[in-house]
Amino acid sequence: MLDLRPSNLEGNDIIGDAYEYLISRFASDAGKKAGEFYTPSEVSTLLAKLVEPKDGERICDPTCGSGSLLLKAAKEVGSKNVSLYGQEVNGSTWALARMNMFLHEMDNARIEWGDTINNPQLREQDNLMKFDVVVANPPFSLDKWGAEEATADRYNRFHRGVPPKSKGDYAFITHMIETLNEHGRAGVVLPHGVLFRGSSEGKIRKQLIEENLLKAVIGLPSNLFFGTGIPATILIFDKNKSTDEVLFIDASNEFESGKNQNKLSEENIIKILDTFQSWETKDKYSYVAKKKEIIENDYNLNIPRYVDTFEEEEPVDIVATQKEIAELKKELATVENQMADYLKELGY
Repeated sequence: MLDLRPSNLEGNDIIGDAYEYLISRFASDAGKKAGEFYTPSEVSTLLAKLVEPKDGERICDPTCGSGSLLLKAAKEVGSKNVSLYGQEVNGSTWALARMNMFLHEMDNARIEWGDTINNPQLREQDNLMKFDVVVANPPFSLDKWGAEEATADRYNRFHRGVPPKSKGDYAFITHMIETLNEHGRAGVVLPHGVLFRGSSEGKIRKQLIEENLLKAVIGLPSNLFFGTGIPATILIFDKNKSTDEVLFIDASNEFESGKNQNKLSEENIIKILDTFQSWETKDKYSYVAKKKEIIENDYNLNIPRYVDTFEEEEPVDIVATQKEIAELKKELATVENQMADYLKELGY
């Protein structure tokens, strides 16, 4: 059984954890705006474990919000021998992230303020920094993300193609992959549309699969995130894959219902992680697909194409049903006759 408790960092994190708790409580009351700065704790835990951060690695979140996802990844390492990097476009949220790092005694974390796509701040000399692990929960299908300037991108991030002007999902995916080192892993939370939309997104998706970068596709339940009820998916990328297979997991029905919001339980998270680590097909839950199968599906990653969750209905006994209908008709006729007698007695 996997232990979901994060490894303890050195020092006292009580104040930092209290601050994180206050951020989460504020997020739960902030409605739609909360999605801009906070990823639910259970989703952060799951994503951090899926990318398997290790001692001494560089970890980055290019859309870090208040920094909760970065801190979850750091805690998975079990020591403070990690380097944390983040960038956040909103100034107030950037300040939250800086304070969050300080209170968790990660004051060496480098958190930059700015637009990751149009003005990436995490650079070494004149090149983008490279990381061992990149995690993100970027804004879903961001419009006006800067497509007009993408073709002239000085870092050549969009060599696979430019995402559509009205949907920036693949802009964030592309940025994350381009900032991975030769053995880097990335995990990103996105809407399901990235799995099947065509046009330029379809071309980018095809190229990513041809380069054998995609490792896993995990479908999450609806209503997990602040500000949106739509179901999301986690995509895991790996620059150092040992196989051309892709694991599909349909965890869309695995959740605890809440009053205003659903959540992943410890059992739900363990099931996903066990399946990911064992890398196996499980009936109506997961499927290990060969690259050939994905190509045959025209690079469409829609999870139901790979994980069959259809439940057959019990066969209908026609003879028994006809007999039941006949009995009901007899009972109805008896009741109608009784009603007629009562009405007659009443003078109607």
